[in-house]
Amino acid sequence: MDFPLPPVGEGLIEVELVRWLVRPGDAVARGQGLAEVMSDKATMEVPAPFAGTVTSLAATPGTKVKVGDVLLAYTPAGGADEEDRGQKTEARQQKPSGNGAVAAVQATPHSSLLTPHSLPAAAPSVRLLARKFNVDLARVRGTGPHGRILLDDLTPHLAPVAAPKKAEPEKPAADLGVVGTRTKLVGLRRRIADHLVDSKRRIPHYSYIDECEVTDLVKLRAQLREPFARAGVKLTYLAFVVKAVARALKEIPIANSSLDETANEIVCHDRYHVGVAVATPGGLIVPVVKDADKKDLPAIAAEIDRLSRDAKAGKARPDDLKGGTFTVTSVGNVGGLISTPIVNHPEVGILGVGKVVRRPVYDDHGRIRPADVLYLSFSFDHRVVDGAVCAIFGNAVSRHLRSPATLLLPDNYGA
Repeated sequence: MDFPLPPVGEGLIEVELVRWLVRPGDAVARGQGLAEVMSDKATMEVPAPFAGTVTSLAATPGTKVKVGDVLLAYTPAGGADEEDRGQKTEARQQKPSGNGAVAAVQATPHSSLLTPHSLPAAAPSVRLLARKFNVDLARVRGTGPHGRILLDDLTPHLAPVAAPKKAEPEKPAADLGVVGTRTKLVGLRRRIADHLVDSKRRIPHYSYIDECEVTDLVKLRAQLREPFARAGVKLTYLAFVVKAVARALKEIPIANSSLDETANEIVCHDRYHVGVAVATPGGLIVPVVKDADKKDLPAIAAEIDRLSRDAKAGKARPDDLKGGTFTVTSVGNVGGLISTPIVNHPEVGILGVGKVVRRPVYDDHGRIRPADVLYLSFSFDHRVVDGAVCAIFGNAVSRHLRSPATLLLPDNYGA
C-alpha cells in the first residue's frame, strides 16, 4: 500500500527529504519515525500512522516532496486484505445522508492520516523517548489535555536504564569529513549552500578590516566571569561584541537596513536583532538575539548561551532563526584572526570576529607596551553601504569595545 506525505505544517505544501529513517524490509511500529524532512523553517520527522513492513521507498534524499505525493509503500501488519476489508466496512458506515449531502469523505487507505486522532497526540520529545525505549504509544494512556501523552505517562513503560558509561571526549561541532567517501548535499548543508550562493550572486561585497585594542575588555571579562558563572551564565567576548554592535547600529541606522529589491527601496529597521552564527554538526546556522539593544550584558550572554546550546543539540526553535537585521560570526574560538564573511541576505552587513591576541603597541608617548588586540572583519552590501560608512560603523564598534565598562550601563544612561 502507498503512504502519501501528510500535512507537515500550516501553509507547507512541499518539503525536502533529508534522510530516510527506515529501509525496505524494515518492520515499522505505529508512531515510529519514517523520514526526516526539512521546510524553510525547521527539520521534522514524519511518523508512521500504521504498523507494517516497508516494501519500497519512493523518493531520494535531497529531492522535494509535495504533500500528498507517495513517500513509500508498505504491507500492513495485519495483511492488505484485512486492512482493505476494514476500510470498506468504514466506508459503508460513512454513507451520504440527508438531501444528498456528503456526510463524510470517501475512505481511502490513508484518509485517517490527516485527522487529529490518527496518531496518539504527543510532543516530538515524547515520541523520541518512546522510540528509544521501544514503547508503543498506542498502548499508553495520555493524561494531558484531550488525551495527549505526557512524559510522565511514559514512566511506567520505561525499562530500567543502565548506568551511564564514562563520558567520551566531545566531538567537534563541524563536520570534518571522512576520507574516501561521497556525501549527498542535502538538508541543512544544501540550504546553506543555496543561501550563500544567492547572497554572493545578489550582493556586491565590500570588505573592511580593522584592529581594535581590547586590553580593558580582557581585564573586565576576567573580573566578571566568576560572578556570571555563579549565576549560571557563560560570559564570552561575543556577548560584549553583540552589545557593542547593537549600540553602533543605533548610531548608524543604514548598517541596520535591508534592500527591498521589488520596491527598490532601502529599509532602515527600527529593531535591532543580531544574529550569531553557530557551528553545528549539520552546518552553520544563525540564531538571533532579539532586541539586543534592549537587553543588558547578562541577558545577552545568557541568550547567546541558550541559542548556541539549542542549535548544537538540533533543538533550535523556528522563531529563533528568523528576523535578524545584522549578523556576527566568530572564528576566534578556533584560532582565526581575519575573515571575509558573506553577508546574510537580506541583511546588508556582517561582522567576523577573530581571536584576541597579545601584541606590542605604541602608547601615546611613543613607548612600546603589550596590548590585547582583536581583529574585526566587516562585509557590507556595497549597493547600500559605502566604504566610508563602513569605516564609521567599524569605528563605532571599536569605540564601545575599547571602553567595555560603558556596555554595562543602560543605553540611555547620562542622556
